[in-house]
Amino acid sequence: MAAKAAVIQRPPALLNREATIEGALASIDEAAAEGAELLVFPEAFIPGYPTWAWRLRPGGDGALAGEIHARFRANAVDLGQDHLLPIQEAAQRHRITIAMGINELDGAYSGTTIFNTLVIIGPDGSLLNRHRKLMPTNPERMVWGFGDASGLRVVDTPVGRIGGLICWENYLPLARYALYAQKMDILVAPTWDTGESWTATMRHIAKEGGCWVIGTATAMTGADVPADFPERDTLFTPEEWINVGDAVVAKPMGALAAGPQAKSQDILYAEIDAEAARRARRSLDVAGHYSRPDLFSLGVDRRPLPPVTFTD
Repeated sequence: MAAKAAVIQRPPALLNREATIEGALASIDEAAAEGAELLVFPEAFIPGYPTWAWRLRPGGDGALAGEIHARFRANAVDLGQDHLLPIQEAAQRHRITIAMGINELDGAYSGTTIFNTLVIIGPDGSLLNRHRKLMPTNPERMVWGFGDASGLRVVDTPVGRIGGLICWENYLPLARYALYAQKMDILVAPTWDTGESWTATMRHIAKEGGCWVIGTATAMTGADVPADFPERDTLFTPEEWINVGDAVVAKPMGALAAGPQAKSQDILYAEIDAEAARRARRSLDVAGHYSRPDLFSLGVDRRPLPPVTFTD
């Protein structure tokens, strides 16, 4: 049975958790009013992707980096608190499924490390899955910690079985395969990447996995950076497109269902059908009849890897 997906590529209030959540709630209400049952937000949406990390001079902007990071940490999401409760309540109110990128503060151990995290929230408001990005890219490694595989899972939702990989994790063949092997109907791929090669990647995964693929970055200009962002006018220019968004939905076997939507701070809609994914795998099922388990094997350690274990 077909369902409507909504891909949100509006900008956050950078470094402001509460204002970003307020904007997200408005988008949720709008998409739900249009009949959407699955909403996908960009990578690290709350309180925004750390685009400044690509602009600071390594070793030359230490004081500025520290000031920005302190505000970033103060506005990150602690899942041990009720920071996401408004989003969860909105999911429950509208009976929708939400995939949301967040900057997650480790409130259980260090109280300082931040992870690039994708959460799946079910239509009852529950947290169905938390996946921490396995491998941050280039300067991202100065911002985020490395996740474990405890969230490398596919979960049941009313619109189909959903898995997620964040940005360039989608270039990790073994991570993709681990999700293919869990009867995945829909892959959500929140990202900061854009352009023809990224769209081609989304289409390739849809073909390879026989699944729907939904990708989006944040459509954001320099003018969207809040005026109180440290050294805003040094790092950004108002007229530049920091990111064009390129929201896209690819059908099982690779054709485009919607997008890419560039330079548009709006919502992209598409009709998706989990049954279409299952039918697509009749001819190519890389984790089933098209695999060779007699020749290849993959093991995934999904045990949580805490930094310390206390015995009292």
